[in-house]
Amino acid sequence: MRHGKKFNHLGRTTSHRKAMLSNMASSLIKYKRINTTVAKAKALRKYVEPLITKAKENSTNSRRVVFQYLQDKESINELFGAVAEKVANRPGGYTRILKMGSRLGDNAEMCVMELVDYNELLLQEAKPKAAKRSRRSKTKSSPSVSLHHLKPQ
Repeated sequence: MRHGKKFNHLGRTTSHRKAMLSNMASSLIKYKRINTTVAKAKALRKYVEPLITKAKENSTNSRRVVFQYLQDKESINELFGAVAEKVANRPGGYTRILKMGSRLGDNAEMCVMELVDYNELLLQEAKPKAAKRSRRSKTKSSPSVSLHHLKPQ
C-alpha cells in the first residue's frame, strides 16, 4: 500500500532521480533558466528552493550541506555568490514555472523554469507599469465599423 506517499518518482530509481535532480539544479543555478517537463520542474522546485534558502547564510556548514546535494563547485560558488545576493530579502518562491505547451514526440507538457530575480524582461515590464499614469480622460470613440457600405434590402 502507498498511503500518504505523495512523492513523484518520475519513473526512475532513487539514485537516478537524485542524480537527475542534482544535475538539473546545477544547470538552473548556472544558466538561470532551463527547459524541462512540468512534472520534473515541480519536483525540482521542491529540491532547489531549500538549497537557495540555505545559501542565504554563507557558512562552512551550509556550503557543505548544499555540496552534498549539488556535487558541483562552480554552481555552489554561483549560488552562494550572485544568487544569494539577489534573493537575500526574498522570503521564498525563488523559482517560476512558465508553461509552453506540449512536446511533439510524446505530448508531454513542457515548461521553462527560471530563477525569479533573473528574468530581466519581466522585471523591466513590472517597473514602468507601476510608474505610468495618465491624466487624460477616456473619451468615447466612434464605432470602428462603418455602416455606409451596407446595402438595404
